[in-house]
Amino acid sequence: MLKIAWSEIYAHPLPKNHRFPMEKYNLLPEQLLYEGTITQENFFAPVPLEEPYITNTHAAEYWYRLKNQELTKSEIRKTGFPMSEQLVQREITIMQGTVQAALFALKFGVAFNIAGGTHHAFTNRGEGFCLLNDIAIAANYLREKKLAKQILVVDLDVHQGNGTAQIFRHDPGVFTFSMHGAKNYPMHKEKSDMDIALPDGADDTTYLQKLREALPRLLNEITPDFIFFQSGVDVLASDKLGRLGLTIDGCRKRDQIVLELCYQNNIPVALSMGGGYSEKIAHIIEAHANTYRLAQKIFF
Repeated sequence: MLKIAWSEIYAHPLPKNHRFPMEKYNLLPEQLLYEGTITQENFFAPVPLEEPYITNTHAAEYWYRLKNQELTKSEIRKTGFPMSEQLVQREITIMQGTVQAALFALKFGVAFNIAGGTHHAFTNRGEGFCLLNDIAIAANYLREKKLAKQILVVDLDVHQGNGTAQIFRHDPGVFTFSMHGAKNYPMHKEKSDMDIALPDGADDTTYLQKLREALPRLLNEITPDFIFFQSGVDVLASDKLGRLGLTIDGCRKRDQIVLELCYQNNIPVALSMGGGYSEKIAHIIEAHANTYRLAQKIFF
């Protein structure tokens, strides 16, 4: 069964006109249920992640200041969210969602977290709507429990996974692959193990060709036994922050490439949703929903 992490706490209240579309965390499960792609049985509700697994990835001093609401105004501003205890609880619940999704992926081949993909969180700071790094935490969890030896992070959000790259910079057990907009946020890029930087306006043909060239080669060279897929839909041409030119169908084909390769090579994959900032929320929901439809079709 396709298992999906979701909690009511995911849709965190934000000030009016905030540019982060929190409502998608309620609209996406509603859409998937309405169309019959999934049922309520597919969902599981994560609890907050235990502290040792946070400090196994993030600096203890940073975590202490975050949980005690002691970040500076500058640090808070860089995260993009107003700070609160409820926000921190949301974050550590999302972290556990990705950890559990990874465990379900080991059992069923694929699993999802409706939130997550918080790839701009560094060891000792947050930025870009990311406070803690769910993929990094889950990757370290799997290795600590000896459930995976060689992990590949496939980050196809339009923004470089700079935090993930920094966390695993000197760690050969986690290979970071980021395909992103060259001129987009963050302006200062970290060095992933493999970066593909795309020009503004890159369309379906350009994007999919690059992915088809890179990903099979990586699987052959790295031979990962687990994949984390950050499937942000801010690659769409309609995205307010994206600057790329993909159609919704092009985004669907992107996800199909990744999921089919995982299935064909028998590599478990855990997906975190990542970003999406299209003016019309329906574009965000449709692009995300395609990923779930594909996983059901390919794996089950």
